[in-house]
Amino acid sequence: MSVTIENLGNLDRKITISFSKADTAQARTARLQKLSKTVKMAGFRPGKVPMKMVEAQYGMQVDFEAQFDHATNLFYDIVKKQELKIAGQPSLEPKSDMTADPVVYDAKFEVFPEVKLGDLTKAEITRYSTDVNDAEIEKTLEVLRKQRVHYHARGEDGAHGNGGANTAAQTGDQVTVDFVGKIDGVEFAGGKADNFSFVLGEGRMLPEFETASLGLKAGESKTFPLAFPADYHGKDVAGKTADFTVTMKKVEWPHLPEVNDDFAKSLGVAEGVDKMREEIRTNLTREVKRRTQTLLKSQVMESLTKVCELDVPKGLAAQEQERLIANARQDLAARGVPNAKDAPIPAELFTAQAEQRVKLGLILNELVKQQKLEAKPEQIKAEIEEQSSSYEDPKEVMRWYYSDPKRLADVEALVLETNIIKHLSPKYNILMKDDKNHTYLKITDEIFPKLIKTRIKTKS
Repeated sequence: MSVTIENLGNLDRKITISFSKADTAQARTARLQKLSKTVKMAGFRPGKVPMKMVEAQYGMQVDFEAQFDHATNLFYDIVKKQELKIAGQPSLEPKSDMTADPVVYDAKFEVFPEVKLGDLTKAEITRYSTDVNDAEIEKTLEVLRKQRVHYHARGEDGAHGNGGANTAAQTGDQVTVDFVGKIDGVEFAGGKADNFSFVLGEGRMLPEFETASLGLKAGESKTFPLAFPADYHGKDVAGKTADFTVTMKKVEWPHLPEVNDDFAKSLGVAEGVDKMREEIRTNLTREVKRRTQTLLKSQVMESLTKVCELDVPKGLAAQEQERLIANARQDLAARGVPNAKDAPIPAELFTAQAEQRVKLGLILNELVKQQKLEAKPEQIKAEIEEQSSSYEDPKEVMRWYYSDPKRLADVEALVLETNIIKHLSPKYNILMKDDKNHTYLKITDEIFPKLIKTRIKTKS
C-alpha cells in the first residue's frame, strides 16, 4: 500500500491510496458466497446457482464494493495515524480501471480550520437591565384582567351595573352588527354578514368600519363609503370603493374583574392577592432576566464572528444549509401548506446563514476547549430547577427534563452559552443600558473621592 497526501487549498486535502487487488480477494470471495445464497436465476433453486455464474453476473459489482470498502477503511486508518481532523464526509473516487492492479483511489476532504480568537476588547456590546417595580406588576395585572373580560348589554341593569346612561357604542365595547356592502349598487361576495361581533378599538375591522359603528345605538343604521386598499387580500374588491350599511344589533360594555382574592384564585393562587403579586413579580423578574440574557447573547455571538478569523469548511456549510431547508419545509407543513415537503426552496436563501452558524459553532467549540467552559452537571441541574420553579409541580417538570436526552442536551447547550457569555463579558467594552437611563460614572464629593456608577446625570 502507498499513500500520498496533498494540500489542495486552505482546508482542502487529497489522499491518494494505492493497494493490491490481492488485498480484497478474501472480501470478494466472501461477498460472492453470501450473494450466491440469495440470488435467483432461471433453472436453479435458490442457493443452488453455480459460483461461476454468480461471478459472471455480479463479479464487477462485487469488485467495486470490496475495493471501495477497503479504500474507505484504509482512508480512516490514515486519518487516525496522521491525526487529521476531517470536517464533513470525504469523497472517495476510483482513479484506476476496475481491472487494474494496483487499485488507486483519490479521497478528497476538508480539515477543520485553525480558529484565531481575536481581541475581544475591541468589540462593544450593550448590557440591558431593568427593575421589576410595582408599575410593571400593575401593567401585568391589567393584561390579566383584560384576558378575563366579559361583556354586558348597555342600559340593562345587572350584577355589575348597566354601563352608564350613554347606550351608544364606545371604544372598548363589543358590538354585534348586520352589514351589507355594495359596489355600483350590487352586493358582492363576502360583503354581507348577520350578527357579526367585534370589539371596537382592537383594529380587527378597517378604520372606516369602526368609525361608522362608533356612536350607534341598538337598532340604528349608518351607510358609509369604504375604499378597499389596492393590496387588499380580496382581489375582486381591491382598489374599489363600496357603500356599506351597518345596522347595530347589540352594544355590550366590558366589565373587568376586580383584583381581589377571588381573582387570585381564578389564576390558581389560592393564598390570595399578596401571594399573586409576589408570583407575578417572580415570573416577571425571571422573564426580564431571560430576555436581557438573550439580547446579551445575541451581541456576544455576533461580535465573536467579527473578531475571530477562520475559514469555513464548505462541506459543513452545505450540511447546515440542508438542515435549514429541511426546517423551513417542516415550518411550512406546520402552517398547513400543501406538499410542503416538495416545496421549491432556493438553497441560496440559507447560504449566508449556514456559513455564519458553522463559523460560530467552530468558534464556540474552540473557546470551550481552550477555557474549559463545559457545562457541569450541577449547572445543568440548577438551570432545570430554575425553569421548573414556575410550574405547579417542579419535581414533575424536572423528571420530564431528565427523562429525555434531547431535552437535557438543550439545557446543556443553554448552560454552555451562559458560561461563554460570563467568561467573555468582562473582556468586552460593555455599555450599560436600561429602559430608563444610561449608566454614568461619577466622582463623589468627599475628602477621599470614590468612582461610582449612577443613573442620574448631574452638572459639574
